[in-house]
Amino acid sequence: QVQLVESGGGLVQAGGSLRLSCAASGRVLSTGSMGWYRQAPGKQRALVANVTGGGTTAYADSVKGRFTISRDSAKNTVSLQMNTLEPEDTAVYYCKAEVQTAWGRRSSNFWGRGTQVTVSS
Repeated sequence: QVQLVESGGGLVQAGGSLRLSCAASGRVLSTGSMGWYRQAPGKQRALVANVTGGGTTAYADSVKGRFTISRDSAKNTVSLQMNTLEPEDTAVYYCKAEVQTAWGRRSSNFWGRGTQVTVSS
């Protein structure tokens, strides 16, 4: 029905940069809030950054000043520019989006399958 596909993960040295992208496809009438979450081994999934449909952004304290979230509502995409990466940023990164699939229907949350980000020291 709705698919979220992430791309851009990989292996990078500490201090380096990566850019993650996520595209929503399928029965997408409109998207509301879109965000990135991450889950490190042995830890719960946690919010990294979020951007509302109106463009308001929010970040986890640990990534403020290093990560930047952006969206293209016309293309139903969201990106995460990650700079000055640290080993502690190593995790599987998941995209989440509020998607309206039909007129008059409430939006539902959809998740991507995740992309691995590994930061070596």
